[in-house]
Amino acid sequence: MQKIFCRFLLCFFVFFLLVSASVKAESPSVVINEIAWMGTENSANDEWIELFNNSEKSINLEGWSLVSADGKLKINLSGKIQANSFLLLERTDNTTLPEIKADIIYKGSLSNKGKHLKIISSSGKLIDEVNCSSGWFAGDNKTKQTMERINPLISGNNPSNWQTSKIPGGTPKAKNSNLSKSYSQKITSDENSRTQLKEKENKLLTYPKGIVFSEILPSPKGPDSENEWIEIYNSNNFDVNLSGWKIKDTIGKTTTYTFPPNSKILAKQYLVLKRPETKITLNNSGDKLLLLTPSGEVVDSIAFEKAPCGESFNKITNQWIWSKTPTPGKANKIVSEKKLSVNTSFLKQEKKQNNKTQIKEGSTAKISDKGTFLRNTTQGNKFLGILGIAFGIAIFSGIAILFLKRILSQAQIQK
Repeated sequence: MQKIFCRFLLCFFVFFLLVSASVKAESPSVVINEIAWMGTENSANDEWIELFNNSEKSINLEGWSLVSADGKLKINLSGKIQANSFLLLERTDNTTLPEIKADIIYKGSLSNKGKHLKIISSSGKLIDEVNCSSGWFAGDNKTKQTMERINPLISGNNPSNWQTSKIPGGTPKAKNSNLSKSYSQKITSDENSRTQLKEKENKLLTYPKGIVFSEILPSPKGPDSENEWIEIYNSNNFDVNLSGWKIKDTIGKTTTYTFPPNSKILAKQYLVLKRPETKITLNNSGDKLLLLTPSGEVVDSIAFEKAPCGESFNKITNQWIWSKTPTPGKANKIVSEKKLSVNTSFLKQEKKQNNKTQIKEGSTAKISDKGTFLRNTTQGNKFLGILGIAFGIAIFSGIAILFLKRILSQAQIQK
């Protein structure tokens, strides 16, 4: 009885191992999902490979590798690939797909005649393989349509599980165009869930105020491409982690600079970002910049018109002033030379004009007073003359009357 029972357990154990191996073979955790063995329209050498994690958890790829059976290609994998997410491998450099950042850069090539590719774990276990040693299952070299996997849960060695992408250039780091409907819906649902979760996390996070633009140099004396810079200031009494924050250029050729992980600005300190680092071009004819938190909130902005050569745009209190003395990484000047010169000239001119006006008014007043005195004197003399004449007439009249009375009196006596 014991022997029968032991044999039963042994058979059950073997059956369990076979079933487990079968399940793992049919549903590998990380698969080769898309292959641009033909390159791109720009160059046949711009080959790339996309991996996909079809499990519900992130997987650490340290020590893993993607190799060819002939040993001519070996790509060392690294980092983590998140659940239901993609990993992009680009050949030689990161310019193969300018719009999409590569996760891993590799050396080697994929023959247009085919290749047998394998994913090997750090323990040496075969995770996934695509045996195209007799020729690629799909893809078009003329139209540059890639070879896409239809269902990541089905073996990559099955030719019917691969089709030519409906889109020239393929779908790097995105769901394939030829996915089965059910699995396409699953990936879309997972992507939506991750997006919603990220948006929810961003809303819950709060970011400190007091991070502002402080000074910019749009038109340096040297080459713009090397000497332009943007300065921000932390007015807080504590350090601020800027990871994920953004500076966005909004006029002309727009560019968005995202602060890399572990970026920090110290308390009450300045941070100068040069154009070779941000790739942001400050248009000399005028531009506008936005400073955004990782959640997309605009916390500060700056706009300027035509930039004078060699002058920086400084924030002084709540005003922006051009200065001939840029101060990158330091406190800004209180008043720019340009503004001081203009104001001094204006004040001198105004003072001079006021003095002239006062002198003129004083002179006019003196002349006016003298004229009044003269007029008053002349009028007085006329009045005295008239008064004298009248007085003289009165005296003459009185004498004449007395003389006539005497004559009349003598005439009467003689009679």
